[in-house]
Amino acid sequence: MTNQTLHTEIDALNDVTKVLIDSKKGYEKCCELADDGYALRAQFQQRANERGDLVNRFQHHVRTLGGEPETDGGALGSLHRGFTQFVSLFRDDEKAALEAVDDGEEHLAETIEDKLEKSEVQGQARALLQDALRSAREGEAFADQLS
Repeated sequence: MTNQTLHTEIDALNDVTKVLIDSKKGYEKCCELADDGYALRAQFQQRANERGDLVNRFQHHVRTLGGEPETDGGALGSLHRGFTQFVSLFRDDEKAALEAVDDGEEHLAETIEDKLEKSEVQGQARALLQDALRSAREGEAFADQLS
């Protein structure tokens, strides 16, 4: 593997890691705001846990490649803004809140698809990106189903 290919893979994984961290934080915030009896609370927690697992897997692979993994989200990213909107809407407008989740998942999927278009991203890095894309698509379906 050339240095350029290694650098491209590390950058792609780190870019997606930032968005995954934002997604995890967003789902954790959803859990905090959901009433104890709210049926979706367990699903929000499951999604937060799944995103946390993906973050750990991405970070581990970046270390394996010799890079320094991202440990913080992209606070200015549109996924974060989507979840911030979700937080403010959650109690007042469930439909709008779920649309914000859907927008965040769509942003995550688009970010991943952009990285998958790079031919230098191969092997385990590509497999990780495909796993994250499946998770984002499942998140979109989850939000669509509820709205």
